[in-house]
Amino acid sequence: MRVARWAAKSRGRVQRHPEYMLTAAQVLIDQGHDVIYVEAAARNFTPEETYKIVNDFKPELLMLHATTPSIYNDIEQAKVIKEQNNCKVAFVGQHASAEPENTITISEGVVDYILLGEYDYTLRDLADGLTPSKVLSLVWNDGGNIITNPQRQSIDVNELPFPAWQLIEPEWYPDGGKKFPFLTLMTGRGCNNGCTFCRDPQIMYGYRLRNRTAQSVVDEMEYDIKLHPQVREIMFETDTFAADDEHVTEVCNEIIKRGLHKKISWSCNMRVNTNLDLLPLMRKSGCRMLMTGFEFGYDEGLKAVAKGGVDVAMAAKYAHKANELGFTIHGCFMIGAPGETRETAQQTIDFAKSLPLDTIQITGVATYPGTSIYKWAKENEYLRANDWREWLNAEKEQRTLLSYPQFSSQDIDEYIDRGLKEFYLRPKQIWQMFISIRSVGDLLRKIHGFKAFTDYFYKKLSGKFDNHDMPETPALEKQAESIERCETVGV
Repeated sequence: MRVARWAAKSRGRVQRHPEYMLTAAQVLIDQGHDVIYVEAAARNFTPEETYKIVNDFKPELLMLHATTPSIYNDIEQAKVIKEQNNCKVAFVGQHASAEPENTITISEGVVDYILLGEYDYTLRDLADGLTPSKVLSLVWNDGGNIITNPQRQSIDVNELPFPAWQLIEPEWYPDGGKKFPFLTLMTGRGCNNGCTFCRDPQIMYGYRLRNRTAQSVVDEMEYDIKLHPQVREIMFETDTFAADDEHVTEVCNEIIKRGLHKKISWSCNMRVNTNLDLLPLMRKSGCRMLMTGFEFGYDEGLKAVAKGGVDVAMAAKYAHKANELGFTIHGCFMIGAPGETRETAQQTIDFAKSLPLDTIQITGVATYPGTSIYKWAKENEYLRANDWREWLNAEKEQRTLLSYPQFSSQDIDEYIDRGLKEFYLRPKQIWQMFISIRSVGDLLRKIHGFKAFTDYFYKKLSGKFDNHDMPETPALEKQAESIERCETVGV
């Protein structure tokens, strides 16, 4: 799952929509360029299937969203496509933006361009034929010399087109928590919070929340429904949709004004310090589910990852209020905060079980290049990986990379699995999930969620993967040097 916080097989076996890539694609289409999008990840293509589609198109420019654990694979596939089509190659995404020089260096001539951060207009300028030296936010390979151009200013999000959803099918993206099929929608870019583990504000879009107008957001909802009438839900994927009271109020009122709340439901990401007075209006306007970052069940854990302005008491009050109003609540939790112990990890599990939550996810604290927690973990020798490939195990499952003297990576994995089993295998929770089935779509996503749960634990119990035996990987001196030079981006 390339565009999520963990670039790995998620424990829920979900796929995220490529809203940012398809926004950039639509920018190019609006400029008159011919564009295809190859959804190799969600459709589980082999490299050969990808090559055939791309070679039939004969591109002049290949743009690839690279990730930390797949970077060598990404380079290898780009190399084949480049040789077969004599095209230029541009890499985008959090990893390439955090490690541009390393990415170009280890590609050994394959990668021509790194498009830093917000790449919509950087890609446009390249496709339009602007001389590379004049393209803002571009790192490029000039005959073996790596050049970093000046940064462009943040994009006005109200200038951007809607994503090119015509290039995908919503059914390619299963998710046990959403109505099926669904589409995602970005109501803005940026985030006004400073969580140490979160990549996008630090690397891609900055710490200033830039919201779109309510009219633009609801226009896109109507566009999505017209383009894909089978869609049953819209997911506002913005990190902090409810951070601005006025914005939320305007969007909800616009949805009600147009009667969309009678046609389709929507869901969104939330923080527990949301103004609770907004919740009744959100519910009235068709908001069904709140994807909420609770993170930890103790205040010290929240402070340790700079989850500012929240505490456990606030989280409990939020959850109970949302439950009273009839929201479905999905809780996001983590294990492995700096200072974590077995006792505090169990506190998080017990806290999750104490809340009126419909579903949860539990992950290890993500540690990716470009984030402040990555730099901190390396400086304190808490990061276990020495090679980009070590971010995943042989089965492409996420590997826990943080390991502390008092709480090892094995401990983190143990408590992640313990938390999932303790939460979902309670008779009360099983019954609640059963009686919540209201339609065929509900049944399909429950089946997907059940299959994902059993598939993950079957592999764990059968020993098909081990998160703690690092694979044999070649020592790459130039990569190691680059990692040692790593600085936090945007902090």
